[in-house]
Amino acid sequence: MGLPFTPLAMSFNEVNYYVDMPPAMKEQGVTEDRLQLLRGISGTIRPGILTALMGESGAGKTTLMDVLAGRKTCGYIEGDIRMSGYSKNQSTFARVSGYCEQFDIHSPQLTVKESLVFSALFRLPNEIDIQEKYRFADEVMELVELNNLKDALVGFPGVTGLSTEQRKRLTIAVELVANPSIIFMDEPTSGLDARAAAIVMRTVRNTVNTGRTVACTIHQPSIEIFESFDELLLLKRGGLVIYSGPLGQSSEKLITYFEAIPGVQKMTDEGNPAVWMLEATSLATEGRLETNFADIYKKSTLHQRNMALVRELSKPKPGTCDLYFRTQYAQSGYSQFKICLWKYRCIYWRSPDYNLSRLVMTLVTALLLGSIFWKIGQRRGNSQDLMSVIGAMFLAVVFIGFSNCSTVQPLIATERAVFYRENSAGMYSALPYALSLVVIEIPYVLCQAVYYTVIVYYMMSFQWTALKFLWFFLISFISFLYFTYYGMMSVAVSPSLQVAGICSASIFFLLELFSGFFIPKLELPVWWVWFYWINPLSWTLYGLIVTQYNDVYDLLKVPGQEDQQIREYVMNHFGYNDDYEGIMAVVLVGFAVFFAFVYTLCIRYWSFQRR
Repeated sequence: MGLPFTPLAMSFNEVNYYVDMPPAMKEQGVTEDRLQLLRGISGTIRPGILTALMGESGAGKTTLMDVLAGRKTCGYIEGDIRMSGYSKNQSTFARVSGYCEQFDIHSPQLTVKESLVFSALFRLPNEIDIQEKYRFADEVMELVELNNLKDALVGFPGVTGLSTEQRKRLTIAVELVANPSIIFMDEPTSGLDARAAAIVMRTVRNTVNTGRTVACTIHQPSIEIFESFDELLLLKRGGLVIYSGPLGQSSEKLITYFEAIPGVQKMTDEGNPAVWMLEATSLATEGRLETNFADIYKKSTLHQRNMALVRELSKPKPGTCDLYFRTQYAQSGYSQFKICLWKYRCIYWRSPDYNLSRLVMTLVTALLLGSIFWKIGQRRGNSQDLMSVIGAMFLAVVFIGFSNCSTVQPLIATERAVFYRENSAGMYSALPYALSLVVIEIPYVLCQAVYYTVIVYYMMSFQWTALKFLWFFLISFISFLYFTYYGMMSVAVSPSLQVAGICSASIFFLLELFSGFFIPKLELPVWWVWFYWINPLSWTLYGLIVTQYNDVYDLLKVPGQEDQQIREYVMNHFGYNDDYEGIMAVVLVGFAVFFAFVYTLCIRYWSFQRR
């Protein structure tokens, strides 16, 4: 791998981690305010050495990795963590580190090569030529053996695209392409069969051989996988270290250490050292032997050597300096926006299940409503016909708007999960990401509004004047757009897609109810009028009615009343004033901007990811 990097060693001393005491435990009589998950953990992770973090379920191996990598979003951390002797600064650390999560989260519509290029463009510094970034992505693909899949779409896990093992290698490659000095991997072989796990571990081993610092959590590995590691940090339940040191050839040093403890069962020739080790150090074994492996480790010469190494690596070497970057991100805000826009242009173009569904739905709805209300715009003899025309216009826009709201939510929810991973990796900030999604929707909604307006306007036979047609198009376009942004916003303020769907549908019912169509503004109770004025649907309905009928003076038959002009009837019935046309356009644009702004704001400051 041709790009230079700085080998970094990590040392950590007396690391403790606490979380707030769960309410369920307090109900059982626990009086402490905090629950301690890691207790006084010390150790090192060095370049060119593959380190395994192991322990039984609940021992805290993933918790320790998250603490060291700076990925915890809650809780309280104590202790000293240093990089090559200098105190770890998380904003700087994110620029030189990679983190491979256990669950492989990627944008399904990108190819393997595009996923790597996207990461490289963001995370490699500007001093590196763009062509060099592309070449480096090719080198990483070769390292992780993905060359033959470079043009394959990532797809959805277990449904389309890459297999589980291939996705795991892609996760590693996406982090490697950032040219990190230190990489954390959370259970890289989890869920894989023996052959797939061997391929992934070969990738990990190739990464270590480049001189990088690599640490992995691992759970019940095979003999072959376990012996791929150079060193082991073993935890017991409660977050205590019971072994930290080299494995040796065929795990000889590990076996020798534990077999020297009185009462520990000897390792058989055919046994798996990883399985034997976990069984020999279990809580049941401690209870049977009436011993504490953590205390034994604290008193061992191995612990003394490790602490000496920790002290050595906690001091900067002469002639070195701390890592420093002028900016938090490798790219400027504008560059981040351009790259995100390129990414989502590819994603949207390759999302037929999203775009074709809404475009076809719009076409079918336009033809269906147009055929049902065929030439209804010409029927203006009485008030009942006129209300049918207005209802047809309103229904057409509202139906497509709500369809846009519901169809955009799954895509936004999927990409939000990808954003959490990429933002945690220091690839880009929330603002360019959110703005790129806001902007990329405009051409698709514009295309949708164009053919929808032409079909509906012709089939319903409204007045063919340029001004009225343009008003109808403009109102439809902005309404479709603010509904789309409303759907995006509903995902941003909800913890899951299901909650977003329920909330948006519930609020949509209120928007329809207080739009002024079912209950005219003049008939609304005084204490509900405020909702009418902040309701985007009421402004859409106002625009559709006033722009079509504010200059129509034909007489209209009204049951029980004298004949009235159409303009006079609609203005009196709905309580409208035609002086608000310009304000109406500004307000509709304002709603679209407001929903997009709230979406951006929530993505930036409101995270539902908890680690």
